[in-house]
Amino acid sequence: MSGNLFGRCFRVMNFGESHGVAVGAVIDGCPAGLELSEADIQPWLDRRRPGQSHLVSQRKERDRVEILSGVAGGVTLGTPLALVLRNEDAKSGDYAHIEKAYRPSHADFSYDAKYGLRAVAGGGRSSARVTAGWVAAGAVAMKLIRHLSDCDVMAWVARVGDIAMDMLPEDITREAIEANPVRCPDPQAARAMEERILAVRKAGDSVGGVVEGQIRGLPAGLGEPVYDKFEAELAKAMLSINASKGFEFGSGFSGTAMLGSQHNDPFILDENGRIATSSNRSGGVQGGISNGMPVYFRVAFKPTSTILQPQETLGPDGRPVTLEPKGRHDPCVLPRAVPVVEAMAALVVADFLLRQRLARL
Repeated sequence: MSGNLFGRCFRVMNFGESHGVAVGAVIDGCPAGLELSEADIQPWLDRRRPGQSHLVSQRKERDRVEILSGVAGGVTLGTPLALVLRNEDAKSGDYAHIEKAYRPSHADFSYDAKYGLRAVAGGGRSSARVTAGWVAAGAVAMKLIRHLSDCDVMAWVARVGDIAMDMLPEDITREAIEANPVRCPDPQAARAMEERILAVRKAGDSVGGVVEGQIRGLPAGLGEPVYDKFEAELAKAMLSINASKGFEFGSGFSGTAMLGSQHNDPFILDENGRIATSSNRSGGVQGGISNGMPVYFRVAFKPTSTILQPQETLGPDGRPVTLEPKGRHDPCVLPRAVPVVEAMAALVVADFLLRQRLARL
């Protein structure tokens, strides 16, 4: 009942705290025979790690992954895969001032209410630092996905504050996403987003936005008809990410303004003679099960809770406290959230690909 396990067939347990010895993940259910090395995982972690650009936290973590078990001779054994990343640049002293203060919009108060205590340094388990383990597991999931299918998972920054990109999902490439530190594929919007993030950082404030994602090449038939619908599991994965506040797929809330005659996706034969739809307002999922069209989704992220401005709050004793934050923080989580969104989507796809093997003879 601890809430640290994700998935049914491809099961991932995430562990660690922000300023503990290490963070990581244990994967149970990865089939034997998959070629896997630390070199397959490291590029994903390099995209998520802090200190990678002038727009993100300057905490210096190399995030070098170690595979402790589950692999021999470069091939998975079918036994649990243990992935660990040592914390190298924790500065716990930066957080001594919050031991007697609840930070606004953080998990300090709620963790105290649940457990009766909390890891003060860096927010402990509630820190986005723990997403490094998810990304490591997501890299393994993506390796498995590419072994089992032609599926690809891709995410990008679509909006920062009120600055939005103007591109169609089908025109977006991974190269365009990685061409700038914001990870927005629209160069003009990316420049404006970068300026906004830098201005916000200079003011000691923070800004939120939207990450969009697309799963291309997903086979039809993945997902369960009632409680484990594909989009429900995808939503659970995305809403488990730190600072996420909303999830949409397909037409989302905008579809509520349409008529059924406008919203329905007619079935056609594509250029290869396969059944497809002429539009994709369903977002690639119908009845909780994938229909073979791209799965398109959006995740809303709030402004980072830690800001470098004085804030009035309360301490555990109920007395007023003026909080003067210290430490190293992202003024905008969006650029580093992109690989986390991709990793969580990959975990969902890998799990459903393995589940589908049990669905029929």
